[in-house]
Amino acid sequence: MKSVLKPIILIFIQWLIFYTVYAQKPAIQRINPTNWWVGMKNPQVQLLLYGNNIAGHPLTLQPYAGVKITKTHKVENPNYLFVDLLIAPETKPGNLTFRIGSGANTSRISYELKKRTARPQTITQADAIYLLMPDRFSNGDESNDKFADMIDTSANRKNPWLRHGGDLQGVINHLDYFKELGITTLWLTPVVENNQPVTNEGGSMRSAYHGYGFTDHYHVDKRLGGNETYLQMIEAAHKKGLKIVQDAVYNHVGVNHWFLKDIPAKDWLNQWDTYTNTSYKDQPIFDIHGSLHDRNVTSNGWFVPFLPDLNQRNPYVANFLIQHALWTIEYFNIDGWRIDTYIYNDLPFMNRCNKAILDEHPNMLLFGESAVGTVVSQAYFTKNNFNIPFKCNLPSSCDFQVQNAINTALNEKFGWNEGVNRLYQVLAQDLVYQNPERLVPFVENHDSDRFFSIIGEDLNKYKMGLTWLFTIRGIPQLYYGTEILMKNFKNPTDAEVRRDFPGGWKDDTENKFLTSGRSPKENEAFEWNKRLLNYRKNSAALTRGKMMQFLPVDGVYVYFRYTDSQIVMVISNTNAAEKEVKTRPFAEILKTGSSARNVMTDEILTDLTSIKIAPMTALVLEINH
Repeated sequence: MKSVLKPIILIFIQWLIFYTVYAQKPAIQRINPTNWWVGMKNPQVQLLLYGNNIAGHPLTLQPYAGVKITKTHKVENPNYLFVDLLIAPETKPGNLTFRIGSGANTSRISYELKKRTARPQTITQADAIYLLMPDRFSNGDESNDKFADMIDTSANRKNPWLRHGGDLQGVINHLDYFKELGITTLWLTPVVENNQPVTNEGGSMRSAYHGYGFTDHYHVDKRLGGNETYLQMIEAAHKKGLKIVQDAVYNHVGVNHWFLKDIPAKDWLNQWDTYTNTSYKDQPIFDIHGSLHDRNVTSNGWFVPFLPDLNQRNPYVANFLIQHALWTIEYFNIDGWRIDTYIYNDLPFMNRCNKAILDEHPNMLLFGESAVGTVVSQAYFTKNNFNIPFKCNLPSSCDFQVQNAINTALNEKFGWNEGVNRLYQVLAQDLVYQNPERLVPFVENHDSDRFFSIIGEDLNKYKMGLTWLFTIRGIPQLYYGTEILMKNFKNPTDAEVRRDFPGGWKDDTENKFLTSGRSPKENEAFEWNKRLLNYRKNSAALTRGKMMQFLPVDGVYVYFRYTDSQIVMVISNTNAAEKEVKTRPFAEILKTGSSARNVMTDEILTDLTSIKIAPMTALVLEINH
């Protein structure tokens, strides 16, 4: 009896497996990228297909002129299939049809190939970037503040760590404010969906309002307005002459990312026997004496426990991230690309990703967040002039060295290496960069203490520091609220430097978007920024010119920005007393008999042989020959 039953049972099991795998109609639940384009310079794209056990079914493409499947790839998890497409240059836009399954149990899914319409604008020294956090800037649509179907359902302005309801409509509502100020480019902290739980950080439960924990790369967070509102915001900004920088994150995703709920393969993430955090140290990456262990911890350790670290050496992960970057630029018509936590990424992957973007958009500004302590280190993580085995191809970087130098210069007494000599010495090392004029200098951002607080709320120091920021080489970045003297230190948390912009919510008692809502001191600061930024925008010397600086003497720092058609002279007196500056040392650029106009006051200086400058003051002079 047993010998009869055994083959029957075996046949039944085999039939059950066949029925489970093949007899049910397979369903593709998701394709990423969600669409693609004809006419891309790289004719290949790899699609991620997701659905229940789809790897066990045959996949075909209905004939479409110019498109073919070159290969399909299976991974550990049978719910994923990776499909390589080749799209010939002459291919027309339209809809592909994929078939998965066999016989009566075949499913069809349509996939769109669009015509390319994106035309990114080039971001150069002629631009000034304004960094804002959408959740903390302005609430233009209260209906999207919270959703019951998201993990974090809270929105409470009284709690500094929760979501406050700011959104993309709030940005749209204030585009004229940026134009008035003299801003040309907006950089928003990430807008991609962050369907994250609140997390315990330092004893406080905090939401992911900042945006750095992606949970679905192809959806803008609906609490900000979703994909449609982002498209509307970018179109409206472009119509007003404003450019858009997207904040990109490759290093990690949110713990609640959809593909982590059913991970494609174990090596999708950087895995450790026990949880290992990054050391946050940059030196092991380039230290010629460094250990592999330290380098591994820096690159592959997790940024924090609730932001899983992606393994960019996995080719499917790499393709997913690169194609998302290209898709975002094309779909939303993005002008610039800022890369978060740059030094913690796998650098060969980053070179590949940067190249893929620049192959499609050769003049696009890509700049990375390399929060490092030295010029050498900052240069290593961008295009540099070092003769070393590994060369980064990133065109630009957030200029942390200038940030540190300006803040230090304003708080230190002048000395051999102190005070304004700090800024001079940092700029004197620009020889290490291939393109120092493409760096993005700043005095504060969303992760730092507020500039006005660092300098002791001294308006003279404030004006001097921002004069340097707006007139040295590079593309200056302003943080939201700097122009109206928003202040605070990161104590107890960085929420203190991410407070709501007053006037961005309808129940605010003060509206600092308006002159009438600002104090006299705030209006003085705003109007000062407005005048210098708008002058800068139209100055050939400041937007296209070279830079010549002179050794600081006795706390006085002088430099020039110049072209063949214009010379701008900046004189800074960092002392507590008036100084008289003899201009003979500057004769090689400042010709005899010149006069000048004070850019900020329109005062005409007819004798430039000697210039008196008030204490803690910076003069911006347009030279007339």
